[in-house]
Amino acid sequence: MKPLSDFKPPQLGDLLAGLSVALIIMPQAIAYAELAGLSPVIGLAAAAFPAIVAAFFVSSPYLQTGPTAMTSLLTFATLSHLAPTQSANYIALAALLALLVGIIRIAIGRLGLGAVAYLISQPVLLGFSTGAAILIVASQLPSVFGYRSSAPHVILGAWDSLIHMGQWQLEGLILSLLAFALILGGRRFHALFPGVLVAVVLTSLYSYYRHFEGQTLGHIEAAWPQLQLIFPWEQIPNLILSAMVIAVIGFAEVAAIARSYATQERQIWDANREFISQGMANLAAAFCGAFPVGGSFSRSALNHLAGAKTRWSGAFTGFLTLGLLPLAPLLSSLPKSVLAAIIIASVLKLISIQALIKMWRYSHSQSVIAWVSFASCLLFSPRVDIAVIIGVSLSIAHHLRREQQLMCEHEIDSEGALHLKPKGVLWFGSSATLEKRYHELLAQYKDLKKVIFHFSGLGRIDLSAALLLERLKEDSEKSGIEVIFTEVPPMAKSWEKRIWDDDLPSAKI
Repeated sequence: MKPLSDFKPPQLGDLLAGLSVALIIMPQAIAYAELAGLSPVIGLAAAAFPAIVAAFFVSSPYLQTGPTAMTSLLTFATLSHLAPTQSANYIALAALLALLVGIIRIAIGRLGLGAVAYLISQPVLLGFSTGAAILIVASQLPSVFGYRSSAPHVILGAWDSLIHMGQWQLEGLILSLLAFALILGGRRFHALFPGVLVAVVLTSLYSYYRHFEGQTLGHIEAAWPQLQLIFPWEQIPNLILSAMVIAVIGFAEVAAIARSYATQERQIWDANREFISQGMANLAAAFCGAFPVGGSFSRSALNHLAGAKTRWSGAFTGFLTLGLLPLAPLLSSLPKSVLAAIIIASVLKLISIQALIKMWRYSHSQSVIAWVSFASCLLFSPRVDIAVIIGVSLSIAHHLRREQQLMCEHEIDSEGALHLKPKGVLWFGSSATLEKRYHELLAQYKDLKKVIFHFSGLGRIDLSAALLLERLKEDSEKSGIEVIFTEVPPMAKSWEKRIWDDDLPSAKI
């Protein structure tokens, strides 16, 4: 693929949109780095270089790439049990994780497997995203209240901070509520209102001039990210499964963003190309010593509303963020309670308890999968990647169980012939159902001389099922029963010539 082949010239709207996003991505990047267990400067690196690289490959002109709440949580979930947060080993592991995510996404895109983005069922995504968002909110409540809990679980820590009202840092709490009001209220006032930026500037100034006594970000280096070329390769076995989870789950938000705008703008969206763009972005994150990145819904929406026209808007965001790096030390007085409010405000929309409850009305079985994914996320915290694996496994198991169920209608005509009409998908998992039903009918109608299989109700017949049908036909004809296959679906026509009409003996399965 030639990334520059359809690169349109930049427009003024791209520059203005890129600037709008750059002004809010700095505090967001610092907040998400904190969530991932990393320092602010690493968050800023993840906001700059990946956005520049992704812009040369993206399929959607509105997609803004960088740190996100979900990838940050998954990064923390993967690394927190392998090394102390913010340690040199932890930082190296984060970069290696980004490298693996990048390689996996590029491989998916280059192999044309972009449809994998659709393989995570909606119930799993709903349950996981709701559980993950609740965990993120719970993890930030101690910072909002200025109370550090020693509880072993994030939910218990949140509860611990809630019940110790006498130890709350009221000044920090008020500032976080102010930030929360500016962010959420600003969205209602106008979609382009820079609530995050206004909240950060006002609270930082207050903190600096009023000598805020609560926790602040502290010293932030205005250093350029260092090139990362040495990785702890021996840790790949400990990271590869989580990298696969992040590569696919983290792409769900990207796919939702791009598909939504492709529909609104009547544009073509290429999932394979987007996998490559996000893979390249993660390679950039790895080599600048950052952590896994993805597409941001809120920043992409701002990019679109601010007038972005081409993929240059994402590149401008990255370059402008790089240009603003020297200003990063100005955020050193930012209260951590405000940082927590920024994170909470960004994930509140992901909490969909009402949708989980409504899921029961749509499908009991799918509702169970959604709720198990949700509960697993809370139960196995911080290893939320385990919740994804459980949810996906349940979803696949349910699908296979459902596909094993094959309806087999039958009737006897006036000439005594049996008409068997299977409905569903006939594959190696459901063929046993057809064989069992066929034997039951043979035992019931012992004088049968003719059986006609009607396949119009089948969506697909795989090789194993085709060989089974051939064996049933041979065995029946040996006992004097004529077997006819009719109404064969188009995609199974080849079995007629290659198996059912073949003189060669069929496999005995």
